Amino acid sequence: MDKALHGPGTEIVDPRTGEIYDFQPDSTNGEVDATFAAAHDGWRNWRETTPAERHTALLGFVDAVESESDQLIEIEQRNTGKTREQAGDELAGALDEMRFMAGAQRALQGPLAGRYVAGTASMASREPLGVCAQILPWNYPLASAISKLAPALAMGNTSVLKPAAPTPCSVRALLEIAHETLPAGVVNAVFGGRETGEYMVSHHIPSLISLTGSVRAGQEIARAAGLKVLHLELGGNCPVIVLKDVDVEAVAREITEAALYNAGQDCTAATRLIVAAEVAHEFTAALTREFMDTQTVPLATPEHLARVTGLLARLPKTAQVECGGRRAEVPGLYVEPTVVTKVAQLDEIVADEIFGPVVTVQQFADVDEAVALANGTEYGLAASIWTRDHSSAVTLSQRIDAGTVWINTHGVYATEMPFGGFKSSGYGKDLSPVALENYSRIKHIMTGSL
Repeated sequence: MDKALHGPGTEIVDPRTGEIYDFQPDSTNGEVDATFAAAHDGWRNWRETTPAERHTALLGFVDAVESESDQLIEIEQRNTGKTREQAGDELAGALDEMRFMAGAQRALQGPLAGRYVAGTASMASREPLGVCAQILPWNYPLASAISKLAPALAMGNTSVLKPAAPTPCSVRALLEIAHETLPAGVVNAVFGGRETGEYMVSHHIPSLISLTGSVRAGQEIARAAGLKVLHLELGGNCPVIVLKDVDVEAVAREITEAALYNAGQDCTAATRLIVAAEVAHEFTAALTREFMDTQTVPLATPEHLARVTGLLARLPKTAQVECGGRRAEVPGLYVEPTVVTKVAQLDEIVADEIFGPVVTVQQFADVDEAVALANGTEYGLAASIWTRDHSSAVTLSQRIDAGTVWINTHGVYATEMPFGGFKSSGYGKDLSPVALENYSRIKHIMTGSL
């Protein structure tokens, strides 16, 4: 497509074929201004709704989305390369989260009211923040849009979404459903890349900036946002500790699934495999067989394909590629599932998040070394431990510097439990009532006697 005919914007590519099929114009600064103004006007009314009224409205929105699920899944497949089953499962999980948040906000617990100073009575009121600017990732555009909306809208805020520039299509469709089922100004969207995001972050209207994205993007937002509330879910580069007592074949199968889901384009993908030296050779062989027998979905964008293949091209000479290591020789944006061994902690392939169908394997001699390797990057989002000794696993989990630690599983989420990272993986929690608290503020109201 000729950008000169459309103005600034992004060509939309089907990752399964590599073909351009659509074009998304960037929102102008004036359009961003108007969208934030609409969201602020919508908030004046939405904030006055009762929890019961928001519950009813959000369940109606969920039902409307569910009724259009076939169309939304097809749109998501074409824009991201996901399978139908994968896109459907992700949508179902996000709708479950919306239903949970819609109900949970009716029963939030808070500080007690009481008489703490003579002659006065105190109460604490939980209030919405206002307009939320919510910046989405390209790996889960539809699911992340619904997941971000869920706690924000449930607490009486309104939202301006910005999908990643290459993956706007399902968010456009979601916006149409929201406009048909929710009051005006409650759900809004703007489109564009980095410049649009920068303008949103510096805008005077939003009270909260939420980002799911890279560490670099999170750092830039933290510098630019001033005193706005920030909710940042950043990179993962997740460690996976495999102790010597495991069933090697079974664990290799489980970790393969956790590593290659969505072609590894997941902040919690099993990425850095840290394996007991006693079973490292046997485990690596089993893992390599599993990787060679697995077909992944494509990478989502040509730019990301270039990044992942660039990381592989820059492997140190000491590294050994057990399988894969290159772009697949088929149409589309595919990289062969790759296992890399003989790597060091400071190698780029270990220290940086890969975000592709690639894992590294490191060995450890004792638990202290395993912990040092697991904690030895800037990331702290999630990790997993694999062993038959549950007591040892629980003890070890307390030494891992990550917001979620799985034992004998990986990448499984419970809507009722909080999710979020430590260190450079960001701050703020998704899921659970904790997310609702993140999208609200507490006001102390004291009454005295005249």
